[in-house]
Order: sequence, then structure tokens, then C-alpha cells
Amino acid sequence: MHIFAHFKTVVKHRREVRKLCFKCGLIKQGLLHDLSKFTPSEFWSGAKYYQGYRSPQAKEREVIGYSAAWLHHKGRNKHHFEYWTDFVGGARTYVQMPSKYFAEMFCDRVAASKTYLKDKYPNGAPLEYFENKTDKDGMNSKTAEQLRYFLNMLKEKGEKETFKELKKYIKENK
Repeated sequence: MHIFAHFKTVVKHRREVRKLCFKCGLIKQGLLHDLSKFTPSEFWSGAKYYQGYRSPQAKEREVIGYSAAWLHHKGRNKHHFEYWTDFVGGARTYVQMPSKYFAEMFCDRVAASKTYLKDKYPNGAPLEYFENKTDKDGMNSKTAEQLRYFLNMLKEKGEKETFKELKKYIKENK
């Protein structure tokens, strides 16, 4: 059980998300981001499966075949595209994320890459993770297209330009 190491990782990740959310004007979301990670069902699982270089949920899936912590987390946090799944006429539909949750998702992905890669983080890491490790089947196609656009911008133009554009995107799509 890695209680303190997991706690430090969650706090570091939240701090980075908060910093990035503040850059695009999402003050409340930055402050409230991922508070469910401190609930018993998420925290103790995270401490148990902690590795320090990737999400403990990945290890939990390997060990028991699913992640109870993830099932809890995605249902309570609107910044995950999986939250935006619905049923219309009996068919599953993937809803385009509202801009403020989309922007928080972007911040979350960048912060996760920074947290786990530490000083080896390049601006292209979140794009690489999105392309190679994200199961995009459950993501609305417009959301995926927008995310790819902003992740490419981050890789090519850096944070300053990307967050300026992201802030503009939020304002235009309220």
C-alpha cells in the first residue's frame, strides 16, 4: 500500500490541472477538479495499485479485469468523455462535450502527462497518448476532432498559444 506516494501524486496532478484551468479561465473547475479521488472507493484503490509512472487504474484492470475506481470516477466527473454517453431511441449515443468540460479534459490530459513523465515531458506527449492509448470508440467524433486539434497545437505551438486559443474556444462556445 502506497498511501503517501499516491496522495502526493494526486495532489501534484490536481495542482497542475488547477494551474492549466486557470490559464483558460476555468477557476471553479480548477479548484474542484478530481476531488472524487479522495473518496474511499477511489483513494484506497489508487494507493493499493500505485506505481508512480501511470494511473493505478491501469494496474487495477490488469489485476482484477476492471477498475472499480475508474467506474466511480468517470460517473462523477464531467471532464471525462465517457461521462457523455447516453441512449437515444434505445441506441447508445456519444454526446459532444460542452466547451468548459472539454477544456478541463484537455487540461487533465496535459497535467497527467506532466505528472507521470516528470522532467521527460515534451509538449507532444498528450497527443501521443491520445493517438496510441485512448480508446476513442466512446468519444463523440466532434469532441475527438477538437481534442486532436488542440493537442496538435500544443505540440506545434506550445502552451502559451494553445491556452490562448482554448480560452477563446470556451468563450465562443458557451
